[in-house]
Amino acid sequence: MKMFFTSKIFGVLFYLSLFNGAALSQTCTTPGQTPSTAFPVCGTTTFIQTTVPACSTNDLFVPGCSNGTGGAAYQNKNPFFYKFTCYVSGTLGFRITPSADFEDYDWQLYDITGQNPNAIFTNNSLVVTGNWSGTYGPTGASASGVNYINCASVPTNNEPTFAQMPMLIAGHEYLLMVSHFTDTQSGYSLSFGGGTAVITDPKIPAMISVTPDCNGQVLNLKLNKDIRCNSLSANGSEFSISPSGTTATGATTTICSAGFVFDEVVITLTAPLTSGTHQLVINTGSDGNTLLDVCGNNIAPGQSISFDYFIPQPILADSIGKAPCTPDSILIYYPKKIKCSSISPTGSDFSISGPTPVTIISASGNCINDESKYIVLKLGSTIYTKGLYTVSIQPGIDGSPIFDVCGQPILPQSLPFITADTVSALFTYTTKFGCQRDTLSFSHDGAHDVNYWNWIFNTGTPVTTRTHTIIFPATSTNDIQLIVSNGVCSDTATNTIVLDNEVKAAFTMPDVICPEDQLQVNNISTGQIDAWRWNFDIIASSNLKDPLPFLFPNNNKEAYYTVKLVAFNFTLGCSDSTRKTLTVLDHCFIDVPTAFTPNNDGLNDYFWPHNALKADNYEFKVYNRWGQLVFATTDWRKKWDGRINGAVQTTGVFVWMLSYIHRDTKQPVFRKGTVTLIR
Repeated sequence: MKMFFTSKIFGVLFYLSLFNGAALSQTCTTPGQTPSTAFPVCGTTTFIQTTVPACSTNDLFVPGCSNGTGGAAYQNKNPFFYKFTCYVSGTLGFRITPSADFEDYDWQLYDITGQNPNAIFTNNSLVVTGNWSGTYGPTGASASGVNYINCASVPTNNEPTFAQMPMLIAGHEYLLMVSHFTDTQSGYSLSFGGGTAVITDPKIPAMISVTPDCNGQVLNLKLNKDIRCNSLSANGSEFSISPSGTTATGATTTICSAGFVFDEVVITLTAPLTSGTHQLVINTGSDGNTLLDVCGNNIAPGQSISFDYFIPQPILADSIGKAPCTPDSILIYYPKKIKCSSISPTGSDFSISGPTPVTIISASGNCINDESKYIVLKLGSTIYTKGLYTVSIQPGIDGSPIFDVCGQPILPQSLPFITADTVSALFTYTTKFGCQRDTLSFSHDGAHDVNYWNWIFNTGTPVTTRTHTIIFPATSTNDIQLIVSNGVCSDTATNTIVLDNEVKAAFTMPDVICPEDQLQVNNISTGQIDAWRWNFDIIASSNLKDPLPFLFPNNNKEAYYTVKLVAFNFTLGCSDSTRKTLTVLDHCFIDVPTAFTPNNDGLNDYFWPHNALKADNYEFKVYNRWGQLVFATTDWRKKWDGRINGAVQTTGVFVWMLSYIHRDTKQPVFRKGTVTLIR
């Protein structure tokens, strides 16, 4: 299939004509030569351009070629634009073939999804790819094309004319511009193929609705997709009415004078319709076809669509819109549009009665061209109470009737509507405490017709029952959310529940003390605790939460004791215990031995100042006979193992230095001496 359009003959491309030449050409006015009037594209159609009126408009930005990051320097001179939608993602291949030798055409592709087509002149990011080579011959996008936009060049440079096929995205809309930079040319053909993208609309054309006018002599037909303007006969011969009684005498569109496709047509009949159900039938027209889409697919002859027409009569309202939660307005729907200018703005044609007083303060519509699909009654205050209310319609009681678009008055009537109560998501819960875990039971009262519950406990799976029981750790913080609804009104409530009833025994104490010092313990237990029991090994005990400092016996030797704490909750029958080991040194006299034997026999294997527990600001260093530092520490418990950087040292004499401040006397101490390492 080929589609023919007109074009002016192109001549030889002059490189300098690419730039700053818009003022020398006429403005583009021919359909297809501007982005907003682009040809609709079918991927199976070859477009033949034989005449292109000479013109140009805005200059174009070409990535990698235009001067500056935002500059527009290339003309869209003598252009034609083609628009299409991608229906299946993939690569786009196409070919532009000049009709004569020694002619060159340039092109640029844009993604105009969600954009006004004219945005290509201002939004540089819309460019997908292109080719502006001055080389004669075919151009387009192919698998072997270059992955960049070739800039303007002279024909003798023999620059690449094909770009790499771009990747199209399903659902996106694209615009292809093809131009020639001289005002004489022989035209070209444009065909699509070689890629994997689908740009042909798979939808088969069909009629979707018919709306007769008030007099029954004009039909407005809506179609499911764009139809080619040149497939419609002006005499309306594509249409007939069944049962017969009138015939089509004309068919017009509002956009074909400045475009190529339409999706809505107005059909004029020779005589008004009679009341009843009718069929609009599609036929082969006087032009030899029915209606064709861009790809030439037709609506099959004989297809029909039903519609109703009734000679206009005074009308009643269809319904009242479902009242939302706490409504402050009411919508009244009619079978025909209402003339907005006939609606009294004070709402004096309407009144509302029900369980609570309701005042109407205004009436209006969603007016377009003085027509509205419904009437909106604005209320003086919001309705919070559940109940059955009634709208009384008394049009014209204020001396000004309300009319529909056919000039028929609306009739008096009463219409009921129901409102719902507001709801509250506030919930209650009970707690059954345990030693390690607590059981919580949550409940909502279900008041005001609540029939939907959505509980979220922390970040768990939603629960949709009115009540729910869940177990939490006895020491935990838990976030609870409940959403409720009665189908109209909804509410959300949240609460943070902190549980701290777990009995957890804990304390701190030093792990080493001097024999003359008392042990001071610090109780850091948590939970709901009723009683305490301390055991200082087998020597003593206490029931105080914070016992007094305790002095262990002095046996003149290092001793080890167990300190234990038990915490009780008698109500829950819970208890917890913890214990620590205490070392009581034989003495806290700080002294440094004169020799040690690091032979791993478990006796005197390390060298360090003994019992330096009360040495604050402690610093201990050991040097070899060459003054090299072999060991240093600020921790009195760390010891030298007789190695230097992991290497075992032989028998020898080493120098040590010790400095500290005595904790009791607060006096600084500095000592030094020698130690013999014996192997």
